[in-house]
Amino acid sequence: MSAAADETPHIPVLIRPLIAAVSPVSGVWLDGTFGNGGYTRALLEAGADTVIGVDRDPLAFEMASHWVPTYGDRIKLVQGVFSKLDDYASDLDGVVLDLGVSSMQLDLAERGFSFMRDGPLDMRMSQEGRSAADICNEAEEAEIADIIYLYGEERASRRIAKAIVAARPLDTTLALAKVVEGCLPRAKPGQSHPATRTFQALRIAVNNEYGELAEGLMAAERALKPGGQLAVVTFHSVEDRMVKRFFQARSGNAANANRYAPALEEITPAWKVSQRKAIGPDEQELAENPRSRSAKLRVAVRTDAPAEPIDPKDLGMPMKKGRK
Repeated sequence: MSAAADETPHIPVLIRPLIAAVSPVSGVWLDGTFGNGGYTRALLEAGADTVIGVDRDPLAFEMASHWVPTYGDRIKLVQGVFSKLDDYASDLDGVVLDLGVSSMQLDLAERGFSFMRDGPLDMRMSQEGRSAADICNEAEEAEIADIIYLYGEERASRRIAKAIVAARPLDTTLALAKVVEGCLPRAKPGQSHPATRTFQALRIAVNNEYGELAEGLMAAERALKPGGQLAVVTFHSVEDRMVKRFFQARSGNAANANRYAPALEEITPAWKVSQRKAIGPDEQELAENPRSRSAKLRVAVRTDAPAEPIDPKDLGMPMKKGRK
């Protein structure tokens, strides 16, 4: 499939509650995960003066080339990663991050993200660097097992890693899916495909998604002006935990789990979080877009406190210890 103009509108997940949560929308916003451009267009229609669209995938901008010019200089596009968003702009009024793989990438078999279509085992959002095939064919069995366990939360990670090494070389998505299926019981009706967690894990590893998220949250803290808003849409529990803990830690609301431990050092809050609970899809959105079922939205407002770094470990980012 070529990057021809796609005339079918893509409805971003949780866009209605997101716009409602950050309204009134004005000034300069940065869409750190441009993708199909759905959030960018929604922000512009809601009142943003300018939106800076950032994406590591050059195909995203190619596919948007037919509609971007209609907004003139209200859209500025940057090929890059949102972990460096403060290199692209400062004094922002808002930042939006929609995490995970886009439908545009899933729908293209040649990108190798989906086991539903046969294609090269790639999964690189930037189309650069180490691919999923490189990991499967070159990494040590222990590293593959760690990736599948930590990033896919797959209990059969060691069994799958051993089977992957035995089946080398693996160059296509369906070949890998077949190997994983051979390691696990057949899925019952309503259950996810046996390869789902392994494919998720490899995609996260290839694109350093958790590292990007940790750095992106800190970059947003540096780039937003006082009163600026950060809205993050996540699709699974690890991402949501990282965002939640970041806002807790930097808003002065991190709970001390052990009452006998020393009190946490008080900080000047860098964020104001008005709604502690994540926002999920309503019944209308669930009916319109089943993909939204696992989505969660968190929003916080920047204060005038100085930006500070935070250790990614404190955000609950998966680390290489404790694998069973």
